Amino acid sequence: MLGFSVYLSSPITEKVQARIERFAKSGFTGVFTSLNLPEDDPAVLLDRLAALGQQCQSLNLELTVDISTRAQKRTGLNLTQPEKIAELGVARLRMDEGISMKEIADLSQSIGIALNASTLSDEDVQTLQADQANFANIEAWHNYYPRKNTGLGEEWFQERNIWLHEHGIQVTAFVPGDRGLRGPVYAGLPSLESARYQHPLAAALDLQQLDVDQIDIGDQNLLQDTLAQFDAYFDHSVLLLHLLTNSTLPKYMQDGNLYLHQRPDVARDVVRLVEGRALNQETIEPANILPRKRGAVTLDNKLALRYQGELEIVKRDLPADPTVNVLGYIQANELDLLEHCGPGQAIQLVF
Repeated sequence: MLGFSVYLSSPITEKVQARIERFAKSGFTGVFTSLNLPEDDPAVLLDRLAALGQQCQSLNLELTVDISTRAQKRTGLNLTQPEKIAELGVARLRMDEGISMKEIADLSQSIGIALNASTLSDEDVQTLQADQANFANIEAWHNYYPRKNTGLGEEWFQERNIWLHEHGIQVTAFVPGDRGLRGPVYAGLPSLESARYQHPLAAALDLQQLDVDQIDIGDQNLLQDTLAQFDAYFDHSVLLLHLLTNSTLPKYMQDGNLYLHQRPDVARDVVRLVEGRALNQETIEPANILPRKRGAVTLDNKLALRYQGELEIVKRDLPADPTVNVLGYIQANELDLLEHCGPGQAIQLVF
């Protein structure tokens, strides 16, 4: 389950609509926006929300809107009329400050609700139960944290997610984008502080390991290559990596696009690619005998004897080896993805 963000500080132009369509075509199913940003003009927010909601409906995207008591006053949006909110194309309301559990319980009968995953208490859950809230319509979403050093820590975060799951509540959290970072801070919009400068896909895969059900891109955009990596991984279970090289490649690699697989027995220091030796049909002379930095893609030469043709991606810095040629390097911003290469993982190398 993947979502992305579209903020209402600017009109929903054709350019914005094209971006939304790109995400939808790449397998994203949800959109997040907010009515709580103080810099936004309240006079235009509902018109822009309606335009966004209309496109979300046309693309079968679920629209979640962050709202608070203050936002209601600024926009005139009335929570006692959820049917009119739904007419704007809104599928879910993320509840921020000032909205009571009684109001939330009532709203949950007719519209999706996202509670604040970071602040929800046992008492809140008990109140919702007493007020006969419809828990089938209730999720919990963590905050994102624009300011550096204010994001959540992993241990507390996972404990909180396990607690929410024990109450039957699914969890959403945010990872930063890598293009079009939102101001005024421009430091990404992650839930976890450790994700702030990570590759967005690596940050998303970390969240999956910490008991998160849905992942949302907090910032407004991803680089086209990054969007392709999300599509490859979540739609096709393929880890797409970009190789930078000036070396002479073996013939089977020269089409610039190669599908390989990690061995089922995962090595500590390198990703061993099953197909390497089987694909090789030539004698490999020693060349580019260099220190093997993290992210290096290497090919064993003829001095490796029966290991000639062994193809690997280096996960930690290793010294030069006369039996190993360095072909090139995975892009620096993608190195975190190597930690998510498990047994049998399909890998697409693009040069």
